[in-house]
Amino acid sequence: MEHLRTVRAFFCVPKLWTPLRCTRHCSNLATNNNSVISTERKATLEKFKIQISSGPRFQDFIRGASAHQTSAAEDGEMFSDKSSYLSETSEMGSSRKVYFETYGCQMNVNDTEIAWSILQKKGYQRTGNLKEADVVLLVTCSIREKAEQTIWNRLQQLTAMKKKRLRTRIPMKIGILGCMAERLKAELLEREKLVDVLAGPDAYRDLPRLLMVADGGQQASNVLLSLEETYADVMPVHHSPQGYSAFVSIMRGCDNMCSYCIVPFTRGRERSRPLSSILEEVQMLSDQGVKEVTLLGQNVNSYRDTSEEQFSGSDQTQLSRGFKTVYKTKQGGLRFSDLLDRVSLIDPDMRIRFTSPHPKDFPDQVLHLIAERRNICKQIHLPAQSGSNEVLKAMRRGYTREAYLDLVENIKKIIPGVSLSSDFISGFCGETEDDHQETLSLIRAVGYNIGFLFAYSMRKKTHAFHRLQDDVPAEVKQRRLAECISVFREEATRVNAALVGSTQLVLVEGESKRSANDLCGRTDGNMKVIFPKEDVAVGSGFNDEPVHAGDYVLVKVGSGSGRNPTKNTDLINKYRSCLMCRVPAGS
Repeated sequence: MEHLRTVRAFFCVPKLWTPLRCTRHCSNLATNNNSVISTERKATLEKFKIQISSGPRFQDFIRGASAHQTSAAEDGEMFSDKSSYLSETSEMGSSRKVYFETYGCQMNVNDTEIAWSILQKKGYQRTGNLKEADVVLLVTCSIREKAEQTIWNRLQQLTAMKKKRLRTRIPMKIGILGCMAERLKAELLEREKLVDVLAGPDAYRDLPRLLMVADGGQQASNVLLSLEETYADVMPVHHSPQGYSAFVSIMRGCDNMCSYCIVPFTRGRERSRPLSSILEEVQMLSDQGVKEVTLLGQNVNSYRDTSEEQFSGSDQTQLSRGFKTVYKTKQGGLRFSDLLDRVSLIDPDMRIRFTSPHPKDFPDQVLHLIAERRNICKQIHLPAQSGSNEVLKAMRRGYTREAYLDLVENIKKIIPGVSLSSDFISGFCGETEDDHQETLSLIRAVGYNIGFLFAYSMRKKTHAFHRLQDDVPAEVKQRRLAECISVFREEATRVNAALVGSTQLVLVEGESKRSANDLCGRTDGNMKVIFPKEDVAVGSGFNDEPVHAGDYVLVKVGSGSGRNPTKNTDLINKYRSCLMCRVPAGS
């Protein structure tokens, strides 16, 4: 009975009787009924006892559990520590074909490469043909409502294709990866049953198991965020169509908690990848002939590697002058300047870029390193978001307009000729016309080459969602956005015109979309250039050779213009090829 009392503490036994209201003359009936009920209860408890004795034990749910315990006395059998419900072979892809679609930022491109690396090792094959795919995985973005609506529309199309597939061959499985999986997990699983698999940004290692569960006809989901996951031991399978450029993730998550931003809730807290793992990947890319590497992170320049004991220390993280954080100042670890220093030394002919940084994490040490190393591109993304102190305070950005402009001045002083890009949000909560004019004046004062401008879109879970009012009408947001775009184009044209007549080193990307007779590429400042497809002389020789993607060429600026930087995030410049040599980035 002591054993039964223990069982009752963990299992709820249903009541099989209800209290009877009896007078004295029905006492015999009550006694007989109680006797019957007591017998039924004993039978029920005995049944539970048998089920518990013969059912799975705790070790059965842990793969590789080392404990060996005997089963019930009447069995006398031993449970193997190797027993598990999902075997290694059950997670193999069996040459099934996977099709990826990637939406959003560069981090999602890198996430696609990580997910593919994991699936490839399990025997899956990758296809670029949607019609022959057995598994379709969408790597998604949640930064704005429009991005999410794009995914909903795509899911409707894929579901229609899936229903047709049911009549002809093995059912197609649809999976959502990334930020949208974490933010809208319940809705994605329930809304018209469009999705078979959900995997958040920190759950890609679990993809083979999730797909196996989906093969059994069930929906499978893992959107848990991690305080440690960096995928440091997963070597991404780089699938860039150009082949000369690659993204390398150095950290994940964000601690800034800007009031408008969903990233901390979809990507989790900041954690940095070990330095040794990053250097190994960059060296591998250099050996493969990659000419340009972009270091990635939600707050890339807050990188802080504390993976080894010798990296620990008491020195505090240095911020840009006049900037502050919502969190306590961090101590110890290898910083972004240490990483940038080591990465740039691997291959002097490989260009190094990084995105997306926060303005608070640009101490002079980082700026001087960028100025000194020829292969670290002289282009800095400096997200301002607004030019109004009141709006910046509501956004919890940690700086004022004045501090931002001081940083811009310091950057231009240390890195002459630097190209600057930025992000701006129009129509944030409480933004007035005066606030909007302050933003326009900031755009004019700085002079950016590239910009990402958007109307504000409120996201659930954010500080703004809980504490602020989205009180700027949609039509006002769009008007202000259009005015920001117009001013931005004017300034971009002015900045671009200053390059006319100069000679720029360009990394060739390939054929221009405008004409098969032109090539396109990017300058050190990340400006896109177009120039005629012509053979050029190599070195001091007299033999002309064709220019290929991945080559560095010198071109002389013939004319410049600012063309729709908010749509393409590029400033398109018309160049005429003039140089007669191909040179490395470090020259």
